[in-house]
Amino acid sequence: MADRIIELRNIVFRYEENQEIPTLNDITFHVKRGEWLSIIGHNGSGKSTAVRLMDGLLEAESGQILIDGQILTDNNVWDIRRKIGMVFQNPDNQFVGATVEDDVAFSLENIGLPLPEMKARVNEALQHVDMFEFKTREPARLSGGQKQRVAIAGAIAMRPKIIILDEATSMLDPEGRFELIATIQKIREQYGMTVISITHDLDEVSLSDRVVVMKKGQVESISNPQELFSRGDELLSLGLDIPFTSAVIKELKKAHFIFDENYLLEKELENRLWTLLSKK
Repeated sequence: MADRIIELRNIVFRYEENQEIPTLNDITFHVKRGEWLSIIGHNGSGKSTAVRLMDGLLEAESGQILIDGQILTDNNVWDIRRKIGMVFQNPDNQFVGATVEDDVAFSLENIGLPLPEMKARVNEALQHVDMFEFKTREPARLSGGQKQRVAIAGAIAMRPKIIILDEATSMLDPEGRFELIATIQKIREQYGMTVISITHDLDEVSLSDRVVVMKKGQVESISNPQELFSRGDELLSLGLDIPFTSAVIKELKKAHFIFDENYLLEKELENRLWTLLSKK
């Protein structure tokens, strides 16, 4: 089990004591050390609740949560939180500093980090997200994508083992989403961090090592992205769009092209088309 950095075991959670159907109903899954795990599902499926339980922001009614080999308890919740960086949907809700560098330094001040090391970590984190030149700017004057970069810098400055993106790209335009995903990918590779992404974005899902599908407070399935995307039109019922290549394959089948798969990577589809056309 040493390869598992997070484990949820038979977790039950209700927001209200008299809630008849639990928000999370006996869910069990794990996150491997160093992997990128996406959690998807419709609003209300329980995905955001699950990650808030991991960080100790909520407390389960029953079951166990293990973070880096430790059972999460009231006694160690603050130590556990230092291992997890959270980036939420709206970065404005996370800003506390008057400038970008003040904001990134805030959590480091709270743990009593010496000033020289604090400054070094702030500068390094801002350089990683290409926001160093904005260090003296007011956060309120930044674009949405820039704000999310600063939020990520604040998370990685704490050197967490795990970073959780709770729909962190959902308010960005396509270019901003692409840049943010690329930034996270670069940071993950450099630090060997585990990434958990709650998302509806297919580009994020496609980068995952595995995908947990949540449905009505339970784990509907766990698979890799290719297995998930091969489910075709069923994806709509899971809160995802149909991948571009799946839509193309569907139209090609109507034109009497033969495909055994419902999903291929774009390069795979390109190669398959060349092969099929060369036979005509």
